[in-house]
Amino acid sequence: MARNIVQKILNGHLVSGDTSPGREISIRIDQALTQDATGTLTYLQFEAMGIPRVKTRLSVSYVDHNMLQEGPENADDHIYLQSAAARFGIYFSRPGNGICHQVHMERFGVPGQTLLGSDSHTSTCGALGMLAIGAGGLDVAAAMGGLPFQMIMPYIVLVRLRGRLRAWVTAKDIILELLRRLTVKGGVGRIFEYGGEGTQSLSVYERGTIANMGAELGATTSVFPSDDKTKAFLVGQKRGRSYKRIVADKGASYDEIIEVDLNRLEPLIACPHSPDNIKKVSDVEGIRVQQVAIGSCTNSSYQDLMKVSRILKGRKVPADVSLVICPGSRQVLEMIARNGVLSDLVASGARILENGCGPCIGMGQAPPSGAVSVRTFNRNFEGRSGTQDAQVYIASPEVAAASALKGAIYDPRRLGRPIRIYPPRSFVIDDSMIIPPSRRPESVRILRGPNIKPLPVFEPLPDDISGRVLLKVGDNISTDQILPGGANVLPLRSNIPVISEFVYAPVDKEFVRRARDWGGGIIVGGSNYGQGSSREHAALTPRYLGIKMVIASSFARIHRANLINFGIIPLRFVSISDALGIEQGDTIEIKGIRDALKSGGALRVKNLTKGREFRAEHDLLPRERDILLAGGFLNHVTGREDKIH
Repeated sequence: MARNIVQKILNGHLVSGDTSPGREISIRIDQALTQDATGTLTYLQFEAMGIPRVKTRLSVSYVDHNMLQEGPENADDHIYLQSAAARFGIYFSRPGNGICHQVHMERFGVPGQTLLGSDSHTSTCGALGMLAIGAGGLDVAAAMGGLPFQMIMPYIVLVRLRGRLRAWVTAKDIILELLRRLTVKGGVGRIFEYGGEGTQSLSVYERGTIANMGAELGATTSVFPSDDKTKAFLVGQKRGRSYKRIVADKGASYDEIIEVDLNRLEPLIACPHSPDNIKKVSDVEGIRVQQVAIGSCTNSSYQDLMKVSRILKGRKVPADVSLVICPGSRQVLEMIARNGVLSDLVASGARILENGCGPCIGMGQAPPSGAVSVRTFNRNFEGRSGTQDAQVYIASPEVAAASALKGAIYDPRRLGRPIRIYPPRSFVIDDSMIIPPSRRPESVRILRGPNIKPLPVFEPLPDDISGRVLLKVGDNISTDQILPGGANVLPLRSNIPVISEFVYAPVDKEFVRRARDWGGGIIVGGSNYGQGSSREHAALTPRYLGIKMVIASSFARIHRANLINFGIIPLRFVSISDALGIEQGDTIEIKGIRDALKSGGALRVKNLTKGREFRAEHDLLPRERDILLAGGFLNHVTGREDKIH
């Protein structure tokens, strides 16, 4: 039977279940990664499980998000992460070594293996032919402990790339075109597998850009063939032994097929404030730009920065434009330093930042008030940059560099002769900033700074739920809106009581006060609730404030899982009209909810304030139901529910 790439990888990792779309499956996880914004919570949860060593083939803890050290919090957390990694059998990538997805692709990714990461852009390693999936930190901790990863089998969508990209059109434009067609909800419940002759012209770096931003489609993951391009990349990384050819069989079937003619694409740009607000660069050309930021896990590769340097070489950025560049890894930085490209970038007026995420998650380089910022990143949600009224555009490195030079959004096709940069045959290899785990783990003492607080303990689900509607929000609410990032919030990630003070701050500054005054309550949302980052803090902190339930039209995959893991019930409206009749402050009640969840089917929900009743439904699997009944995953897996009783 002819099989596609996803089926080949899944068949080699399936623990249980049926791979028909919509069925629950469990898969074995080979590799795991964490980053510091989610990692401290992940390892605190791993500790709570009482497992002495990770059981994956490989696990890596990266520090790439929170490297600004305005106070001791970030540095203390880095020490905790390093000591925990040494103790539990995890490799540790030090601050400055690079962005987790870039480094993992360079130094650890293996075609055909599974990777689970506590970051939504873990899908980047799909560029190597891995099945790489983003998840909440609690799911990653469980996988590191040897438990299979459980999910609903997605539909497998073939994205058939035809033709070849024209001059000045890039891999970024391919994924922006898909976002234009499908929106940020178009990939929910789907895995995108790329094929067609167009894939053969894309380097691993370019494939990584596309696989990375599959997260913006809401996709479970994206995967490319492991072919001659993959082999050349791994050989150049001195990891040729990791190569395995994985391509779809001739005649392999798919649930859906999308055709993209690369010959017809032109430079695209995502306009404020959503990655799917796509326009042609030529249609918005001329908008004045105050800041340009190049980097992030999407576009910070050696190939990307080489292209940028060719555009900037011998030219100066205008005095009223701030240009910042973040190399994706120490390898990239060292290579552009050796070949003179770094000096060309500096000579143009660019500011070189640390090898990390930085501005992408609001850790520094916030734009001026009301400014236009063109960025090569993956998200442009309102306020994510650190400036609430900034107008953030997402584009390719070529568009960003051209716009930096001109001081306005600029179509790079008007620069003239196209630039062609090919990946090098060999890379600079220096893994001295990757620390292997201790050979004597029993001698390692885990070091905790004063900002690291114990995990909160939650009660099992009660028989009845009632509470007031604390907040009613619309469609596409992101985890950045539920719990913002940025330099004043992310350092508090290990202190749940303190970081909870920022829940829904960008949307409603009175939310936390109401939650306390009303003794918790319920949130009502629209479609695609919880899109964006995998940060499980966006579920844990509402639970800490007493949120019992979220009723929405639909949920983003990772956030739905995080809600369940922390004991918040995700219910869906049977009828959209029912949502229209609910207002903030209404009291909602569900009697006998434990029995109702066990029996399945729709639940009767009473709006006591309005004197109305409506139905809500859930798609909980038996395992997820048991987690909710226990009051969360940790209670469920450790048997803590019995101890609480």
